Amino acid sequence: MNLAQFLAELESLQSEAAAAFGSAADAAALEEARIEFLGAAKGRLKATQKGLGAVPKEDKPAAGKRFNEVKTAIEAAFAAGQERIASAAVETKAGPRFDPTLPGEPLRLGRLHPITQTIEELKDIMGRLGFTAADGPEIEDEYHNFEALNIPQEHPARDPLENFYLSVASGQSPVVSRQLPTDNGQRRLLLRSQTSTVQIRVMEKRQPPVRIISLGRVYRPDEADATHYPMFHQMEGLLVDRHVTMADLKSVLRMFATSYLGEDVHIRFRPSFFPFTEPSVEADMHWHDRWIEFGGAGMVDPNVLSAVGYDPEVYSAFAFGLGIERLCMRRHGITDIREFYRNDIRFLAQF
Repeated sequence: MNLAQFLAELESLQSEAAAAFGSAADAAALEEARIEFLGAAKGRLKATQKGLGAVPKEDKPAAGKRFNEVKTAIEAAFAAGQERIASAAVETKAGPRFDPTLPGEPLRLGRLHPITQTIEELKDIMGRLGFTAADGPEIEDEYHNFEALNIPQEHPARDPLENFYLSVASGQSPVVSRQLPTDNGQRRLLLRSQTSTVQIRVMEKRQPPVRIISLGRVYRPDEADATHYPMFHQMEGLLVDRHVTMADLKSVLRMFATSYLGEDVHIRFRPSFFPFTEPSVEADMHWHDRWIEFGGAGMVDPNVLSAVGYDPEVYSAFAFGLGIERLCMRRHGITDIREFYRNDIRFLAQF
């Protein structure tokens, strides 16, 4: 190999290395280029250095000098590539560099979920009617979910097909069971099927008068369709005092309905049955030329009052339970309850 050929090979190598290091998109690509050109074992620069031995003796000083210059240039190109990629990584992590000459970007503000908005509005309405919000656990035992609410062992509402019972193995987290788990001498657990459990827990700790609402998630193994969902929200109301009557219950529900839906709403009450209220009614509302059921209510059964230590000869109470999704759907003209849980930003952005 003569000197001209060796120098031409060096020029080509330098040009290709500079292009490879300059076009590497990330650290992995840059490392591949480094191995190709600067690898200690099989790098192209190493291979070219071996060609230096074939250059005539009188030309070796010039060839060696040029080789060292090219080596330095290739190493500098690699270092520049490292700095470029590192700077890009920092900029990506920290965001683009601030340019005060560019117009500002508007902030995207989040919104409360329509169910959350409804819950907050219901709290406000019932607060103005003198009710205080109370909360309780979503994993309940059978006593608070059934027995204290006058729902006996043989009642169909306790069927495993109507509830989410939990199997709890030692040292493990509870899991939903479609079979009725054994009690092992303890109260069986389940996902609460109604927020009435909160009323029992409040009455166990507080003496009358009691005037509370409980709002939260409840769980029932319903097939999801336009009007049913296995997880939904309820608002339960409870008023315990001396001389509480059905007229008080009707007045509170009428005031609530007109506060939430407006003066043009009408309420009717139909006789019904619930184990924990006697007498019991279903409450319907007529709004925009349509009747719709929005919850059950009634006078609290004396057995429920006795279970928490209240004297039913002294105190009386009313209770009601309303579906929050149903109220929200009625207010906003929503026809499918599943829209609340699809997380479609186009739907949620309307509220």
